[in-house]
Amino acid sequence: MPTFRRSTIAAGIVLASLCIVPRLLIAAGGARTIVVGGTGCALAAMEDMAQGFQKKHPEFTVKIIPSLGSGGGIKGVLAGSLDLALSARPLTDREKSQGASAKEYARTPFIFVVAKGSQTHAVTLQQAVSIYAGDMREWPDHTPIRLVLRPEADTDSVLLKAMSPAMEQAVRTALSRDGMLVAITDQENADMLVKVNGAFGAASLAQIVSEKRQLLPLSLDGVAPSLTALARGAYPYYKFFYAITGPRSNAGARLFVDFLSSAEGRTILAKTGHLVPRGAR
Repeated sequence: MPTFRRSTIAAGIVLASLCIVPRLLIAAGGARTIVVGGTGCALAAMEDMAQGFQKKHPEFTVKIIPSLGSGGGIKGVLAGSLDLALSARPLTDREKSQGASAKEYARTPFIFVVAKGSQTHAVTLQQAVSIYAGDMREWPDHTPIRLVLRPEADTDSVLLKAMSPAMEQAVRTALSRDGMLVAITDQENADMLVKVNGAFGAASLAQIVSEKRQLLPLSLDGVAPSLTALARGAYPYYKFFYAITGPRSNAGARLFVDFLSSAEGRTILAKTGHLVPRGAR
């Protein structure tokens, strides 16, 4: 399974180059090539999805580019440099007015994680608040906790702050401290959480499963963040995934969106840590 470890600068270069190079030069096949990009935590699963789609529609080639983030993917679709964007946030009114259209295709538990092998297997929301606020600085085995943050406007930071008023303040406090680890992309976030001794942070179950990351999802307030728990409402924190098309998206992109909610597509999503919403067809 390929990974997408690229910096924000590199992602920006990719998007800029796509906007400059004529679409017919992006890949052989011209309009029969479906160019997909967007939020990093959705990309690895889309590699599996692309393989299934191409078996059913061999006339199309799916090209998945490195992480651009949700906003970068939506900009790419509106500019015509992407046929399909993957987003972890809904469209804004401005993006809708420019012709973007969104379909929720899945959701996944939004979780706290540590590296596999850690002696920590569970956390409470109050403990998480204490970690972000800087009050809890060691694990029970006295290993220093290294908090991995995301930029304040990032979807993960927004989701964290929505957990509770206390968490919102704790996240703001953490981001204001000097010397903190801040991961720009989803892949950088996962890398830090795996490699930094004592690391703690937030991620999505779908990314961990689809990228086969050596990370341990923590039970939160006594509930394991499984798809089953999410489906029955026992685990309350999750991230949405949207498939975004625009005025210049080709017919293949719309076929790909339909494939996401097909029986085969739903099977692939379930195997990669996604819960398909009820009523999705």
